[in-house]
Amino acid sequence: MAENPALSPDLQQKYRQFLDLLPLTIALAGLHTSEGRPFTEDQIDGRGLTIKIAYRVARNVAKECLGGS
Repeated sequence: MAENPALSPDLQQKYRQFLDLLPLTIALAGLHTSEGRPFTEDQIDGRGLTIKIAYRVARNVAKECLGGS
């Protein structure tokens, strides 16, 4: 994805951090893939919540590993 010059440097940094933590986030979430049928709206909402929680954990793990920075 090309950098959007309209985004503030702070927002770009947060976006980059999110992308960097995404593999760990998905691994921590432990969600299975679809078995050939689409998820229901409730399942999608639940999976979204799981990913949000996993992202918070991934971010905290990264902070701890980097010495709290």
